Parts: sequence; C-alpha cells; structure tokens
Amino acid sequence: MSNSAKAGATQVIKVWLLVMFLSMPNQPSVKYNAAVYSTEDQCMVARDNYMRIYESKPESYKQGLVTEAFCLPFNAFPIPGLNQTGV
Repeated sequence: MSNSAKAGATQVIKVWLLVMFLSMPNQPSVKYNAAVYSTEDQCMVARDNYMRIYESKPESYKQGLVTEAFCLPFNAFPIPGLNQTGV
C-alpha cells in the first residue's frame, strides 16, 4: 500500500451488533432486527434484557413467536455519535 493510501485510510473500530432472530408460524422466512453497541458489556445487557422480556411472556405468546439473540463483534468504520450515546 502506498504512503498516500495509508495516510487517507480510515481506521476501523470494533462494535458489537445485537442480532435478534424471530420466527413465527406461516411466515415465509425468519425475521431479524439488529442494534449496534460500542462495548460487549452494553450488548450483553441489552441481549439479556431482550431475552428476559421474551421469557416473561405467557406461553400462548411464545407458541406464536420464537426468538433468539446474539452479540457479534464487527469491525466497522467509526459511527458518528456511537460513543456518546452507547447505542
């Protein structure tokens, strides 16, 4: 890589992506939602809260929706405002 390319390169940062997968009967696909966090701890707290809320739902609710969530590390370009808000 040339010096000019190195000088213009943007540094990447590690972020944590909370990915929530949802499956419902008679749907053509699994759905997903995601949120980004600046630390693994923030992501894990959010994941635990999400799953706690799901587990607190009545069995009738869980018979119509199953879900699972994962915190995944991801190298990304800096995200404006991420470190200020934590999400």
